[in-house]
Amino acid sequence: MPGPEPALIADIGGTHARFALVQPDGRIGEMVVLRCREHAGPVEAVRLFLDRVGPSLPPATAAFAVASALSGDWVDLTNSSWSFSIEAVRLALGLRRLQVVNDFTAVALSVRHLSPADLLPLGGGTAVDGAPIAVLGPGTGLGVSGLVPTPSGEWVALATEGGHVTMAAANGREAQVLEWLRGRFGHVSAERVLSGPGLVNLYRAVCALDGVTARDAIDPPWVLDQAAAGACGPCREALDLFFAMLGTVAGNLALSLGAKGGVFVAGGILPRVRDAFAASAFRSRFEDKGRFGPYLSGIPVWLIVHPEPAFAGLTGLCAEG
Repeated sequence: MPGPEPALIADIGGTHARFALVQPDGRIGEMVVLRCREHAGPVEAVRLFLDRVGPSLPPATAAFAVASALSGDWVDLTNSSWSFSIEAVRLALGLRRLQVVNDFTAVALSVRHLSPADLLPLGGGTAVDGAPIAVLGPGTGLGVSGLVPTPSGEWVALATEGGHVTMAAANGREAQVLEWLRGRFGHVSAERVLSGPGLVNLYRAVCALDGVTARDAIDPPWVLDQAAAGACGPCREALDLFFAMLGTVAGNLALSLGAKGGVFVAGGILPRVRDAFAASAFRSRFEDKGRFGPYLSGIPVWLIVHPEPAFAGLTGLCAEG
């Protein structure tokens, strides 16, 4: 049985770390967002968080979602300078138990518990009960996971590094863009174009191909804002490419997993431009798989608009044991 102490949950990405406390009855308290680069590591960030929220009892258990591949005790964040030993963090924070999972594993664990209000439908038919579910989403990186049923009726979330698959072109323009990016990066993964930094990469590639001088100091929000305002042609094309290429990758993932249970698209970028995304070429590209177009046309896709879906998955982990 859970004790009277709250549990600590954290969603640690390449840019931000989000913290909250979960009460024994499952209620999630105030979320505090900290910038990773402003803190030496998770121990220091957690201590600052606890100082701010001042719980009556310190947490005894915790669950962290991290934007990193996991193997053993050592965690090395993919797009952040943070690295740490799970056991050392547990001891430093005085925790009885600390579970660490991939960030998109946590999102995958949450999708079966999201309400209709947390989801924006993006076409397709009806989800097949008990069929695999695909989850992906662009943020600081490109997260990819899946939820697979077991014969006993439980669900297993997959920890993958599917964001680093090789990005393929679906037309001549994309081939030109990827060729330019290969000249800069060598291998061009899906994450190189389908992430916050990836959106900037697409903008720079479009500018170079069209002979337009790219702005030096830009960030993903600038590209999004310029595209939305219609103030920058290369920004608009970069965003259109982003949507279409994400459709290609989402369709590939759905085929690979046999995801007739549906595809959930998450991450911090798309909810900001949800209307443009819903009206984009994403869905047509998702289904553009030749003979398997009809197979994909029946698979429903949703954009997760819940502000912190990983917290739902982490709350479930804290309740176990």
